[in-house]
Amino acid sequence: MRTKSTGKKKINIITLGCSKNVVDSEVLMGQLKANGKEVVHEKKGDIVVINTCGFIDNAKEESVNTILDAVEAKERGEIEKVYVMGCLSERYKPDLEKEIPDVDQYFGTRDLPLLLKQLGADYKHELVGERLTTTPKHFAYLKISEGCDRPCSFCAIPLMRGGHVSTPIKKLVEEAKKLATKGTKELILIAQDLTYYGLDIYKKRALADLLKELVKVDGIEWIRLHYAFPTGFPEDVLEIIKTEPKVCNYIDIPLQHINSDLLKSMKRGTTHEKTDALLAKFREKVPDMAIRTTLIVGYPGETEDRFQEMKEWVREQRFDRLGCFTYSHEENTTAYKLEDDVPQEVKERRVEEIMELQSQISWEKNQEKIGNIYRCIFDRKEGNYFVGRTEFDSPDVDNTVLVDATDTYISIGDFAHVKITSAEEFDLYGELVTVL
Repeated sequence: MRTKSTGKKKINIITLGCSKNVVDSEVLMGQLKANGKEVVHEKKGDIVVINTCGFIDNAKEESVNTILDAVEAKERGEIEKVYVMGCLSERYKPDLEKEIPDVDQYFGTRDLPLLLKQLGADYKHELVGERLTTTPKHFAYLKISEGCDRPCSFCAIPLMRGGHVSTPIKKLVEEAKKLATKGTKELILIAQDLTYYGLDIYKKRALADLLKELVKVDGIEWIRLHYAFPTGFPEDVLEIIKTEPKVCNYIDIPLQHINSDLLKSMKRGTTHEKTDALLAKFREKVPDMAIRTTLIVGYPGETEDRFQEMKEWVREQRFDRLGCFTYSHEENTTAYKLEDDVPQEVKERRVEEIMELQSQISWEKNQEKIGNIYRCIFDRKEGNYFVGRTEFDSPDVDNTVLVDATDTYISIGDFAHVKITSAEEFDLYGELVTVL
């Protein structure tokens, strides 16, 4: 056992799961720093706070393994305290306290003041909107609401995050201004459901109103929309995307499936026909828009015919970006009452089939970009390449643009015009035209 330090304790925040968790960690870190605490993100520290994900089995397993690793490090005397926060802790706190009792304390998704108190810090209300960002400084996530009111049968998020609560436009604009002064150029708007934004506080869907205010923020050059629920999508947002240069021609709209019977069972509030009509409207109103979606395979009742219907639909729609996941049978969801009747190996085969098809579609679409010039933002240098993105690509999940770094220099966070010279399934290669 090492001798415990009597000096200033360093607090290490470990973030697991989605971008919403990233923002929660950044808020925690901002509060700790304002209290004079030494705080780091995923580096060595005396105290560890693990921000967990509890969404599906793989995420839960990663969270539990990270907790166990930290507890073992504590037993070896390498760290002094282990605290757990976030979705897994919110959803399974009694079970975790019983199964992993060596964690010093568990906190839920709405326990930030309690966690701060445990860490010897006070919650500072005047710091609303202040964060210690963990992303590269030129882009940041802006969480516009918390929780979700949708009844999707497969989803445990309302169990962990509660009902939908929109953040007022004024507060979000203040937060965007603070981020811009720190060098943020790209805002990625996130929520459990962007399209529901404003219904609770403004009594109408107000995403377009929010965008009209955010585009006025000096220094912000790109605004990107993630997690837009398809049912009740506010069409005035399409006009903003089309006419406002700062709003990227990009939308992430998780469609989950296309078979109408399964969509009904999933409680998605739509059908095959309505989904096709919505996508047609997107393409009619904003012809250049990149559409990203996510799909679930292996949901209860997904026969081979129903899967083939989805596969054929993916072939027809030719999405610009697509992710695919196996169904996870989550307790306390309404789908948990159904029989999980698709074997795991079948689920995995279906994911492979969808992603193989999407890989071909992506390759074909990327070939069409050769010879074109795109405005790109550059996130990092990796090996012999500067790695950037077009407005059609979100960080970490979408395509990248690679520019040879052996005879070119681009500052990280810079925008540049790049001419595409060759393309693979998910990467574009280009040469620098001008730094902007």
